[in-house]
Parts: sequence; structure tokens; C-alpha cells
Amino acid sequence: MIEQAPSLFTFYQGWKTYQRMLVEMLAPLSPEHLALPIASDQRTIGMVVQHLIANRVWWFQVWMGEGSADLAPIAHWDPSDVAYQPVSDAATLISGSESTWGMIEETLSHWTHADLGHIFQPPAALSEEERANVPPFSRQWIIWHTFEHEIHHGGELSLALSQRGLMGIYGDL
Repeated sequence: MIEQAPSLFTFYQGWKTYQRMLVEMLAPLSPEHLALPIASDQRTIGMVVQHLIANRVWWFQVWMGEGSADLAPIAHWDPSDVAYQPVSDAATLISGSESTWGMIEETLSHWTHADLGHIFQPPAALSEEERANVPPFSRQWIIWHTFEHEIHHGGELSLALSQRGLMGIYGDL
């Protein structure tokens, strides 16, 4: 009998929990909450959430070619993007988070450990100069980087929200 290798989702199930907590954190936020700066002279809470969600599309779709073309506009949610598209309501952020999470969950469910070593060259979306200065990355590195990026910004958001008496990604800890 040939044993089937487990999908990567087996090892990243905690990310699904993190996604649920992210949505629960966003749900009660008003446009006024989303407009609050993380700290003085910093991006707003909404901009950081947009950056987090756009990053999923950047790495999974632009770099690895995964996900529906319908998700491509979300890549422009990043405030550093030249075609930045601001979002000012939690419902749209939640929708973007859920749709990009669906892309991640689907891809992790069909990849196995044998797929982790695949190397991706810098995408055509980068300028020629950027492509010359950005190294190739493995699927393993891209997955980890996307997840650790979310953990980083989740902590940032939690701190900013808790300082204002609001629930962070881990509740009211």
C-alpha cells in the first residue's frame, strides 16, 4: 500500500485559527477605529490590516501564481503600492481577509513537503532593477515569511488596539 504524504495544511492548521481571530478582531471596528494611527506618525490600523492582506496576494499569487485572478486587485491594498486602494470599512477588510485566506488554505491543502523546495524567480511585477537585486525564494520560505509577517503585524495591531481599550487579535490579553 502506498502511503499518501500529508498536505502542508496539516502543519499550518494554526494559521486557520489565526485567521479566525483576525476576523473576530476586525468585526467590531468602525471606520473611525480603522483611521486611528498605530502610533504617532505611523500608518493607521486600517492601513496595516490592508498591508497584511495585500501581502498574501503578493506572495501567493504574484510570486507563486496561486489563487483566482479576482484576488489581484487586493495586491493594491498595500499603502506602499503605486495603485493603492484605501479601504475604510471592516466588512471589506474581512471579505478580503477571508478570500485571501481561502487561497492560502486551498494551496496548503494540495501541496506536500515535496513541494517546499520549489524555487521561484522574482516576478515580472518587479522592475528590472528590483529583479536584479531580489533573490529567488523557495516555496518554504514564502509560506513561512507570509505567516510570520502576519504574526508580526497582528502583534502590532493588538498593541495599538489594546492601548485604545479595544480587543486585539488574542482578545483582551
